[in-house]
Order: sequence, then structure tokens, then C-alpha cells
Amino acid sequence: MIPCTIPIRNIGVVNGVVKVEIGAILRAVRVRAGLSQEELAIRLNYNQSDISKFETGHKEPPASVFLRWFKETNAHEVAVAFLCGFDGITIMQQLLSIFGAS
Repeated sequence: MIPCTIPIRNIGVVNGVVKVEIGAILRAVRVRAGLSQEELAIRLNYNQSDISKFETGHKEPPASVFLRWFKETNAHEVAVAFLCGFDGITIMQQLLSIFGAS
């Protein structure tokens, strides 16, 4: 199998559209699931510091971790939306409208 990573560093404005990096989405679904970084790290067999780096964009998660993250946080619909090309802002707005801002 060929290793694959999910691009993280895509924050900014492109053609007048604000882009949200995937790390913010990963953090949002973790928080929505009620998991701490430590709890998710145990489930994914990673260190808490790696989880933090994925969420802040300092490290790119392998595709397998990306998909397991959504499985462990029960956020399959977010993964599908992201992989189908929905932008990060739309995904974040949907999460916030369903679960409220905190």
C-alpha cells in the first residue's frame, strides 16, 4: 500500500473564500465526541503530543489515522463531507449548528 497523508496546511483565503485547516476539524470532532487528547491518543495508539500536533497543523496525519480519528469520534459524516470536497468552513458551521458553539 502507498502511504498517503491528508493536507493540513490549507488555511487562508483562496479566491475570496476562507479555508479552514483540517486540524481544526479534527479538534472539533474530538471535542464533540467528548474525548480529551489523551483519551483519543490511547484509542489511536499515538502520543498525546501527536494528537496536539495533528490538531494544530504541525504534523500531518497519515490517511489511516485520519480515517480512524473519524471512526473513534463517531464522525463519519464529517469525513465523508471533507472527502467529497466540502470546505472546512461549511463543515465547521454544520458542527456548530448541530452542537452549538462552546
